Amino acid sequence: MTHSPAPFAAPMAPPPRPPGSALLALWLGTTAALAPFGATILRRRLARGKEDAARWPEKLGRITLPRPEGALIWLHAVSVGEGLSVLPLLRALVARAGTRVLLTCTTVTAMGLMQARVPEGVIVQYLPLDLPGPVTRFLSHWRPDVAVMVESEFWPRLIHATHARGIPLVLANARMSEGSARAWARVPGLARAILGRFTALAAPDAAMAARLVALGADQARLQVMGTLKRAAERLPVDPAALAQVRAGVGGRPVWLAASTHPGEEAVVAEAHRAVRAVSPDALLILAPRHPARAGEIAAQLSTAGLDVALRSRGEAPDAAVYLADTLGEMGLWFDLCPIAFVGGSLLPGIGGHNAYEPALHGSAILHGRHVGNFADLYARLDAAGGAQPVVDAGAMAAVVLRLMQDGAARAALVAAARDVLATEADGVAATSDLILSLLPAV
Repeated sequence: MTHSPAPFAAPMAPPPRPPGSALLALWLGTTAALAPFGATILRRRLARGKEDAARWPEKLGRITLPRPEGALIWLHAVSVGEGLSVLPLLRALVARAGTRVLLTCTTVTAMGLMQARVPEGVIVQYLPLDLPGPVTRFLSHWRPDVAVMVESEFWPRLIHATHARGIPLVLANARMSEGSARAWARVPGLARAILGRFTALAAPDAAMAARLVALGADQARLQVMGTLKRAAERLPVDPAALAQVRAGVGGRPVWLAASTHPGEEAVVAEAHRAVRAVSPDALLILAPRHPARAGEIAAQLSTAGLDVALRSRGEAPDAAVYLADTLGEMGLWFDLCPIAFVGGSLLPGIGGHNAYEPALHGSAILHGRHVGNFADLYARLDAAGGAQPVVDAGAMAAVVLRLMQDGAARAALVAAARDVLATEADGVAATSDLILSLLPAV
């Protein structure tokens, strides 16, 4: 299967009537039955500090801002990572005269970050719950001319209702993990029904395009356009926090395990014990993908004989492991640590996380062999000497020690990674052209 990297040159026809799905019908019926409980669900989350105290009614479709005049593009990026990746795309879209953009996100952290960073002309709101009332109020108020979902954000009712109103739907930077693909493959009818409602799908590489086609995406509406992350910016870093942590670390050799998942912390802990056998004052900063797991991870590390300090408690990094159990600080850890193992890659089923962020921050990249989400990128990095694959704790410890002791080798790894990323196809221009081609003619 081949895909042209050229942008769409003209508006595409609306997708044909998508296939029906018993599971989609079940989802629509179930969410209709849950409609009276939307406010209760949000209030309970609010009580646990998981919702925005000032703006949570937006998730019920209670909107206070007016719709701007003229064409409106709605773009949804669920969380911080997706939000940062779309900043260059947002700038490209609002640069076109008369175009306004509505950006929705889901998490409180993403809202705070995006509000401060979006270009002028972008309205930031919370995505409504996937319930009848919130979805209807949202779409009726904003009346978007084009809807853009980033990566793999599939809310069945929202997608169904958007398509039913004749609003063109775009899946931008389409990405689906190995685990998610397996889950969708178990419900092929629902997968085809959801993917069939998209007018166009833009995949970052051929491997991801093939994964989507296998799930039922229409190959005629799917095109490889390069990644939005190629043009992404460095993650935010609080200079004061960075200076404080650096002072706490002092001259200790330090390395990072970023975005780890269950099962990976045990391997990382074994590697760090081996590192400390050679370099007794070495510090591991461990930033799990889900900070809520901090308690279980800390207990696991203690059992492994490693003392732990927790970032969330304000503790100093004066232990064997500093558990970075906070949100929104990954940029700080990449800046601080000259070596970074990128998690989600040691065990099958997750597919790895992206290498753009450590490279942008100048951290040498280590990864496991299960990187199906970014297979093309990691293959190029490994071939160019821009990343180092590791298969187990022993290999990880050996590479970490070598890079700690050899600054020139570390610098060469970082430089090679940046050279590879500089040649990556930048999907921003092609994706923005696609989106703008779907706007109604004035």
